[in-house]
Order: sequence, then structure tokens, then C-alpha cells
Amino acid sequence: MTLRTASARTRGALFFALSLASPLASPLAAQSPTPRGPKIFISVDMEGLAGVVNNSDVSASGPDYQMFRTIMAGETNAAIAGAFLAGATEVVVRDGHGSKNNLRPTDVDPRATLLRGVSTGPKNMMEGIDSTFAAVVYIGYHARAGTPNAILEHTSTGNVLDVSINGVSLPEGGYNALVAGLYGVPVVFVAGDRAVVTQIRDLLGPIGAVAVKDERNDASLGLSPTRAVEQIRLGVAQAIRSRSSAKRYAMPSPYTMLLKVKTERPLYPGAQRVRDGEFSFTSNNLLDVLSAFNAMK
Repeated sequence: MTLRTASARTRGALFFALSLASPLASPLAAQSPTPRGPKIFISVDMEGLAGVVNNSDVSASGPDYQMFRTIMAGETNAAIAGAFLAGATEVVVRDGHGSKNNLRPTDVDPRATLLRGVSTGPKNMMEGIDSTFAAVVYIGYHARAGTPNAILEHTSTGNVLDVSINGVSLPEGGYNALVAGLYGVPVVFVAGDRAVVTQIRDLLGPIGAVAVKDERNDASLGLSPTRAVEQIRLGVAQAIRSRSSAKRYAMPSPYTMLLKVKTERPLYPGAQRVRDGEFSFTSNNLLDVLSAFNAMK
């Protein structure tokens, strides 16, 4: 055997060994990774749940509060189930009502993660939202303060008469949609009373929705929790599948907020007192505007 022949054989053996070690040579490694499904953010309130009609229903001291916590979990789990039915691989739930500890962790579908408790930042009911999410779902939402033919209509607190940004009067679902829009994420579904469904669709377009109840002279005519849960599950699944047609909600900066309240709070730095009970604040940063709102509401 010549030296040249031996060297050629050695190089051939080395190439064969390297080809076996290379991931490109493995049929399994050559396959494309399984694409991940969408990541979904669910923001949950209480006033818009099926059957809720009185403030005591959504207050921890109310006689029926524990029952409505269970109903809240049922509608939340229906939304989670709908998200996974539509192919979601991750779901984050934000408890958005009051002290934000209404959802019992043991009641929530274990496939989802739960964010509960009051946060110090301006996102509030949207705490946790970022650009990794594909869509937002609202459960248990209600109409803004002063809305006719609505159940338990209010904006954030009972002290707020109205809040507008760039001249648009907004419900909680409106400014929460602006927060989601900062990260390019559209709201695709809302469940609540018929008034909030109309209000949110007027702002965001024909997104998916389930009206779980209608107002009748301050009373509530609505679906049973069982029917509401089934409609929410199917509605959320359809809305997420159709999310490509949804648009993020956005306004051009600067953002000018006009806030009207019953009782005045201390003036937020940079805010202007327009008249009794009315304040304005302008910033190029929407989260700064919401910080001012949270401080003066």
C-alpha cells in the first residue's frame, strides 16, 4: 500500500464518520420543528358574568360572591378551552376585577397560567401583556360609566364619570385594547352584557362576542351559566382561528386624556385642572397617560 493510498482512505473514513455525526445527516434532525400555536392573553372581569346584576354579586362581602367566583372560573375555563381548541400552546389569564384575587388558582384550568393580585404598573387589567401574544380575549366585561341599557356600567372606579383619549370616550375594554395595541396584539373576543358587546365592537370592529345577558329596567335577562360557558368556548375558538382579520387598536401620539370624576384626587405631575372635577394630561407615552389616570381616578 502506498502512502498516498493510505492517506486517501484515512480521509474517506474521516469524512464518513463526520457525516454520521452531522445533524444534517439525520432524517429526524432534517425535519422542520413543529410550529408553535398562538399564545393567548385572557383578561377577566366580573360585572359582565352571566347572572351578575348587583354590586354585592361581585363584592367579597356579598352573600352570593362565592357562587359568582365559581361562575367566573367557569367562563374563564371556557375561554381557555376555546383557545386550546383553536390550537393555542400557551394561555395566560389575568384576574382583572377589584383586588384581582377573585379567581381561585385551584379552579383554573391547569393548562393556563394565572396572574392575580394588584400590580403597581399602569397596565392594570392587562398586566403581563407583551408582543409574544397573538390575541386578547375579554371575559366578564361591562360598559363604560353612563352607558344606557347596561348592567353595572362603570369605568374603573365608581368615582370616574368619563375618561377619553384623543377625544374618544373609552370603556375599560377600550383603553385595555390600546395597551394591547402597543405590542401589536389585537383583541379578538368579548363576553359580557349586550351593551359592552356593542360598545367594544363600535371601537374595535366586528370581533367575536357572546352577550350573556341584556338589561331590562336595571334587571338582568340572561343565559344560564351552562349555556354561557358553551357559547364562550365555541366563540373564543372561532375568534382565535379568525384572528388574522382582527386589527390592533391604536391612536396616534401624542395621547391627550380628559378625565372627569365625582371627587377630585391629588393632581398628577404634569396634569392640568381644566375645571371642577375635570383634568387633562398629555404624553407621547400611553403608559404615562394610564399612570396619570390611575393616580387621579
